Amino acid sequence: MDITRWQSRLAEFARERDWDQFHTPKNLAAALSVEAAELLEVFQWLTAEQSSASILSEKARGKVKEEIADVAIYLLRLCDILELDLESAIEEKLKINEQKYPVDLSRGNAIKYTDR
Repeated sequence: MDITRWQSRLAEFARERDWDQFHTPKNLAAALSVEAAELLEVFQWLTAEQSSASILSEKARGKVKEEIADVAIYLLRLCDILELDLESAIEEKLKINEQKYPVDLSRGNAIKYTDR
C-alpha cells in the first residue's frame, strides 16, 4: 500500500469539495472514532465464532469492508493533516510493544503480564 499516494488522493478529494475547512485534527479523530464504532456495530451481538470470516454473511462482510475503508481513510487523512509518518509511527510503536510484551511473558495469554 502506497500511503503517500492514498494521502494525496484523499487530500485532492477533500480539496475538490472544499472540505479542508472541516478536516481539523479534532474532527478527523472524531470521525475515525465514529467509523470504528460502526465497524464494531457489525459484530456487536455475534459470538466469537459467528464473527469469524468463514461464517460471516456476505452482507456483513461487505459492511465490514466498507467500515474498515472508512477507518483507514480517516486515519490516513489525520496523519496527513498532522504531518505524521504512519509507517514510522507503526515501526516505533511495534518496538515499544516488543519491549512491553516480551514473548516469554506474553505468549498465549490475553492478560497483561504485569496484571497477573
